[in-house]
Amino acid sequence: MEWNGNIWSIIEFQHVKPGKGGAFVRTKLRNVRTGRVQDNTFRAGERVEQVRVERRTFQFLYEDDLGLHFMNAETYEQMNLPVATVQGREFIKEGATIDILVHAETEEPLSTEIPATVDLKITETEPGLKGDTATGATKPAVVESGATVNVPLFINEGDIIRVNTERGDYVTRVSTS
Repeated sequence: MEWNGNIWSIIEFQHVKPGKGGAFVRTKLRNVRTGRVQDNTFRAGERVEQVRVERRTFQFLYEDDLGLHFMNAETYEQMNLPVATVQGREFIKEGATIDILVHAETEEPLSTEIPATVDLKITETEPGLKGDTATGATKPAVVESGATVNVPLFINEGDIIRVNTERGDYVTRVSTS
């Protein structure tokens, strides 16, 4: 929705009908452009403008001084976004697909959504220790996208692991066979 000159998505809402007075809605809103979260109460009858947003699939091509370059999977048109606007950038490798929410009327990219988990190859870590799975100890490992993830001691360079992109942590080793 458009409110106070910005575009917001509704995270939570609660309709309240008190015994006295008019009904109202308590909301928790996220600014789509900045990611800032704000609480607001709307009175009954208050109007807001709806914004039509489209989810489009893009493929990540490369990163340079201008930012991150993406290609629309359907039209092959390219767009670039500043690095700071792409949440989870450290887990996106070249060729990966992400969803970009686009304002339908202005074609302005509003936000990006990467998959909840991604499979990445370990490019750098200390040698693994066979059989050391019970201690729960971890070591840092650099993955092919450039991020550093704490992994169990038995993980080696060249292994492919699944990473939770929201928390940035190791989920499991992916079978390569």
